[in-house]
Amino acid sequence: MFYYLLKYVLLGPLLRLVFRPRIEGLEHVPSSGAAIVAGNHLSFSDHFLMPAILKRRITFLAKAEYFTGPGLKGRLTAFFFRSAGQIPVDRSGKEAGQAAIREGLGVLSKDELLGIYPEGTRSHDGRLYKGKVGVAVMALKARVPVIPCAMIGTFEAQPPGKVIPNIHPVVIRFGKPLDFSRYEGMENEKAVLRAITDEIMYAILSLSEQEYVDQYAAVVKAQEAEAAAKERKDRKERKFPRMPLS
Repeated sequence: MFYYLLKYVLLGPLLRLVFRPRIEGLEHVPSSGAAIVAGNHLSFSDHFLMPAILKRRITFLAKAEYFTGPGLKGRLTAFFFRSAGQIPVDRSGKEAGQAAIREGLGVLSKDELLGIYPEGTRSHDGRLYKGKVGVAVMALKARVPVIPCAMIGTFEAQPPGKVIPNIHPVVIRFGKPLDFSRYEGMENEKAVLRAITDEIMYAILSLSEQEYVDQYAAVVKAQEAEAAAKERKDRKERKFPRMPLS
């Protein structure tokens, strides 16, 4: 109930007014039956813009941090995501990937739409990063099509760290469904899963026209954070050099 209240009364009209999204290829999203919508992830607002424009309900796998934040803000955020039917996924530890797959398959078993970001995290610089193979596992196990989707302009509208969005045009572009039935029964073959995931990412890339980086976004973020920390340390040491011990 809260999902549809958000969609049609509270949040949907506001999002349409602020972002004025242009929708392309909506006919590629099936009107019934299970399917995976796999998209790029540029902004926090992605979670809400796509549900606002789709006629069908779509459930996203959301990072667990949205449900465990401290204080009043954390509790309100958790309430918001849970009430909207979004599913928390713990991205840490060995079982993280398997837990996400189980939750995703549960959604698909109800003949619903599942929204997923194969990159696994938001792009911090607007580029498209290497996809994780969980989307391929779910597509094969559930025997469902994958609809590629590109969010265009949401990075400029609400880049990471920005709370109040900018007024910026947004395009939401859906591609033709991808059928992977030719790989049925091969969900344990690593090469097959990689090939399927790369095909999905190429379809997203063709729609979004982003620059592609053949590395996982989380790895690049960690490397850049480490480099930034080292640079800060070096600047501090240059500014306050250690005095030699007498």
